Formats: sequence, C-alpha cells, structure tokens
Amino acid sequence: MGINPIFNDNRLKLGTFCTNGRGASHTLVPEANRLDWPLAVKLAQMVDRAGFEAVVPYARWKGYIAGKPHHVSGEVLDPYSWAAGIAQATEQIGVFVTSHAPTIHPLLAAKQTATIDIISNGRLALNVVGGWNRPELEMFGAPLKEHDQRYDHLAEWLHIIRTVWDSEEEFDHQGEFFNILRGFLLPKPIQRPGPAIMNAGLSDRGRLFACEHADLCFVGLKAEDFESVRAEVDKYKRTARERFGRKVQVWAHSFVVQRDSQKEAEDYLRYYAVTHQDREAIDAHIGGSIAEVHDMPPAVWDALRLRFAAGFGGFPLVGTAERITERLEMMSRAGLDGVLLTWVDYLDGVERFNRDVLPMLEQAGLRRAAPPRHRAGGEQEPTGSMPLAE
Repeated sequence: MGINPIFNDNRLKLGTFCTNGRGASHTLVPEANRLDWPLAVKLAQMVDRAGFEAVVPYARWKGYIAGKPHHVSGEVLDPYSWAAGIAQATEQIGVFVTSHAPTIHPLLAAKQTATIDIISNGRLALNVVGGWNRPELEMFGAPLKEHDQRYDHLAEWLHIIRTVWDSEEEFDHQGEFFNILRGFLLPKPIQRPGPAIMNAGLSDRGRLFACEHADLCFVGLKAEDFESVRAEVDKYKRTARERFGRKVQVWAHSFVVQRDSQKEAEDYLRYYAVTHQDREAIDAHIGGSIAEVHDMPPAVWDALRLRFAAGFGGFPLVGTAERITERLEMMSRAGLDGVLLTWVDYLDGVERFNRDVLPMLEQAGLRRAAPPRHRAGGEQEPTGSMPLAE
C-alpha cells in the first residue's frame, strides 16, 4: 500500500465534491447533475485516471424545504455505502466519507470506515461534521446542540473512533456523551494509526477544532483577491502550528464554469444561477443550515446568494481554461493545498477540465502529469486499465 494520495507532493491537489446526489448548484436547468449511480462511478473513474487526489461526498437526510420532503435536494446517496462502492470502482484516488456525528455511533462509524479503508487498500479519509440542518437531525432524535457543545461532542466522538482504530487492547471510556465498555475493533484500517480527518470548522471555535483534530481544514473563502485568500489560509495554518504544534493542509471548494470565452462562461453562470435559480431551495438552505452555525453575518450571506445558487457558496472559477488556471495558481500561491470542484453538469465539466485545464496546471508546475496506464499487452490505455463505466 502506498501513501494516501491526499498526502502526495502536488502543490495543488484536486478533488470532486457532491457527486453522490444532485450536486452543489441550486438550479432548475435540465442539464444539472442527477442522482445516478453509474454516472457517479464514471465521474469517479474519470478523475481517478486524471490523477485527482480526492472524491468527497456530501451527507443529506432530508430536503431543505419544509413541507416538501420530495424536493430534489433530499436525493443523496448515503456517504458510507457510496464510498465503499466508489472505492471498489477506482484504483488510486482518495475516497472520503462525510459523516454527521450526531447521526451515527462512533463504534459503528469506526467499523464502517475501517471496512472501506480495507476495500480501498488504504485510500479512505473521513470528513467529520458536528452539526447540521436542524430538521434533519431531529429525525434522529438528536436535536442540534448549542454551537460550542457540538464541537465538544464531535471531539469525544472522534476520540473514540481514533482510539478503537488504533488500540490493540480493549478500552473503557466514560465521557460527557458516550460510555464505552471494553471497546475493540477488528479488522483495523490499513492506514495506521488511522485514516486522515477533514473538518470544515468556519467559526472561531470550529477553526480551533479543525486545527487541533483534523489533517485537512476545509475553509470558506469569503473574498476572491490574493491577500484575502492568503489571510484566510494563514489563519488556519498559523493556529495549527502555534496553538497545537501541528501541520495541516487547507482546502476549499470552488464551482467551475468553463467555456471558450469569458462572456460565454459568464452568460452560462447567469443562465443557471440567476435565470433558473431554485430560489426556494436557496432560502431554505441558507436559513436552515448555514445561518444556524453563525459562521458569517446575514449581510454576507445576502451578498453570496449568487454563489450559493452557483455552487454552495464556493469560490468562483468562471471563464476560459486559461482564466481558471490563473485563478487556481493564485489560490496555490496564497497557500491553499487543495480544491474540491463542482459543476452544474459534472460530466461535461470534468471532460473540459481534464482536457484543457489539467495540462496548464502541469505546465505551471502545480501538478505532476498523471502516470500513464497500460493494457496487459503493453499498449498504452489512456483512460486506465479498469473498464470505464458507461
């Protein structure tokens, strides 16, 4: 087993986000991504063979809109099961599970993640979330805790998981939230002492948690200029280093709109994120889950409405391949280690990105070219040795 690809030496690591459901765009356009397992497998294989480092699902238990449980925002495959399938269908990419701690016991989470790490031959990572949308958690009888208490719960939950991943002896645990009697786990994950942890702690308390406990800090970029991005990234890396003596990676999310001209890209952004915006879903998303964690003032959310329609408030990569490459190069210079990418139409978007942007990132020295694969007889197989899902 090699090192999990999220720890390779590429200056800018890449991943996809939200392909286990509708995706990150609140739009009504017909070409928007859909819940489709064969498509999810095909997308994962495409980025796997292109050398991406990560494929990250999101977790959702119910649609955003109150009184409309059948809204498309609730159509999301379970991240644990999904990750196990994606792990089997891919060869080298890091496969993540996203887990809301209030919805699953830590021993079950440890068992399932250890199993997926074995299926993937040591490529699993765990994205941990302490809170979420209140109506979804209430379905589990797990009401949303007070803000700081969520992180206390998450810290204890994660401590139990890491202990049982690594311990060769039975252990007891008596805490504020969990009591474990003679806890033990077999088989252990391949990665020792355990898989990497990602966390999106955006508040001050959340940032402290991420810098103390996570290997990858997933951040929200509120502004688009170099100095602002650098300051946000440095805030996490400095906190980890000075407060906890740790080194962390910092990742962010970007939505991508790539076209042959800047005007075409901006026109398409307006088409799907303004003209055909799913306004009801955006209002429910912001009001139900994001505003509730107090990460940003309401005025900031108002200013980011377009970005939420375009892709969950991510950093915009809109324009030609050259423009997108320039923006990614700026993010890397600002200290960002990785970017999770989303598109309205993932299949079209990944094809464009792999064809046009990846070679430019390699030429800029941000990434190494993905190693070629070969057929059994020695003939080069550009798309990999594993059959691509149709």
